[in-house]
Amino acid sequence: MVILFQTCRATLFQFFVIILTFIPPLIIAYVTHGFWLKESSFREQPDVRFKHDLLLVLQGNTPNSFMAYSTFQNFNHLLQEKLRIPLIKSWETDDNLDGKYDSLHFNIEIPLSDSEAIHSVQMLLIFDYKLHKYVRLQMESMAYIYHSSPLAGAEFSTIGKLILQQSGPLPYKGQHVLYNVPVIDGSSSNVDAYNLYDIFSAYIQRNVTTEYVSFHPVWTTGRAAGQPFVIKGTVYYPEETIIYRPGFWQLIKMAWIQYLAILFIFLFLFDRVKRFVFENQVVTTVAMKLEKEHLD
Repeated sequence: MVILFQTCRATLFQFFVIILTFIPPLIIAYVTHGFWLKESSFREQPDVRFKHDLLLVLQGNTPNSFMAYSTFQNFNHLLQEKLRIPLIKSWETDDNLDGKYDSLHFNIEIPLSDSEAIHSVQMLLIFDYKLHKYVRLQMESMAYIYHSSPLAGAEFSTIGKLILQQSGPLPYKGQHVLYNVPVIDGSSSNVDAYNLYDIFSAYIQRNVTTEYVSFHPVWTTGRAAGQPFVIKGTVYYPEETIIYRPGFWQLIKMAWIQYLAILFIFLFLFDRVKRFVFENQVVTTVAMKLEKEHLD
């Protein structure tokens, strides 16, 4: 049996080979970015429910010729003669029968006198919005629907999507209920609580919001005498891509995979280097042959 005794230089060479094999892959994996996974994403169908709360403002052809309605009694009391009570029908549908609603449908009829005309519509719809898969989130959110026309309208139709908006990744752990607060303070008797600018100013500061997106509004003119102004539409709840900050074990898993992928290359290369150095005696080594003794 042959044993290879290494000299001091050979031992030092072996030490440096170990360092150059295991440390550079770590440095390469880190400096090429993505070693520590700062954010990740997943897709989920949100659990959305219409809360049957809304705020509606209709504008006529003059600044004071507006009318409004809401499901907040304190706001309705503030409207006085500007209050106009509509006929509202709404229903949600679960098209794929997975237990989550896929869309909201609504039809609103506002009674008007023959001398009244509608030139713009502003409406807020309030929703309960939940995520369950990797991030547990519950919040109250809204859809803002707006359209205006120089022509007096008979009907406004809209079809769009309730889209999730994030200004940063969501934390992975815990139940996130920071934004599960009213978008509109319906308990207030102060008119400023129902000012759209103030509502939007507070809402936009959230990290997570929803936005109604529609590219095909339809404004129909020619309202017949005695007929109401009609608002109808469909709001779809699409599957969303959620951005979140990964947990500790997901960070380690991704970092370890990247490190090993580079390490295998270095192990292969430096194994070849060591074979060449020792077989060709680039550094001095001493080989000794020991005989095995057998007992008879």
